[in-house]
Amino acid sequence: MLTPEWLEGLSLGGAIAADPLEGGYASKTYRVRTSLGRSVVVKTQDDLPPDLYPLEADGLDALRAPGGFAVPEVLRVTPTFIVLADLGTAEPSPTYWEDAGRALALQHQQTADKFGYHQDNYLGTLPQRNPWTTDGHTFFAEHRLLRYLETANCQNNLALEDRRRVERIADRLPELVPPQPPSLLHGDLWHGNLLPAPDGEPAMIDPAVHYGWPEAELATLLIYGHLSETFFDAYEELHPLAPDWRSRMPLLHLRELLCITAHWPDRAETAAEIHTILKRFD
Repeated sequence: MLTPEWLEGLSLGGAIAADPLEGGYASKTYRVRTSLGRSVVVKTQDDLPPDLYPLEADGLDALRAPGGFAVPEVLRVTPTFIVLADLGTAEPSPTYWEDAGRALALQHQQTADKFGYHQDNYLGTLPQRNPWTTDGHTFFAEHRLLRYLETANCQNNLALEDRRRVERIADRLPELVPPQPPSLLHGDLWHGNLLPAPDGEPAMIDPAVHYGWPEAELATLLIYGHLSETFFDAYEELHPLAPDWRSRMPLLHLRELLCITAHWPDRAETAAEIHTILKRFD
């Protein structure tokens, strides 16, 4: 699939090949090679909300910080596609996870006065609500847990008692999660959204940016795969965590699991995982 419009005005030459890339379910993603020997990454889809790609571009720009993660440059954005600088296929550097821990700590040191963001955006293809909120427990309860119970897929996939458990846990968050500052979060930081930059240093893609609890970010990253202890050592050198933070990871991971359930009509396995976590913390 080659669309000349992708490269219009970029002075990169014409598109000569588009190789499909894995990752992400909302977009079709291609590494596009050009007649001038350059390459870019194009994400495209015709039936997505028209502001999804512009909001992704905004999130990538928000994550650029000295000493932080590499973030691909946004070359062009329209309602139906986004063109990004190609980060390539480099191998991770020997200090990749240590550098990633330090970069995430520096990112989390960027804070706001309130939780939320200056606009709503998307997690997957569902709106992520980001109203500025003074209290972090209220923000997480209302806009990261309870908002998904409204969706038809969560109502169909989750038993009534489990939906009630989510409501009870939302009420008890002040007992279960210590206060944390509203830190700048990637918002969907699982392993698939981390990759090496051309120099092997850590980079991030596909954000759902907002200001929230740092522990919520770590929950998504930790639950989806093993992380080297050098990552956490480097992170805590710059951004120490509250005692027993690891015990809260499954609880905070509920947001991701509820979002997954809200996206698909048949998620029995995810619903069972949610049930197990809810029984543990209810």
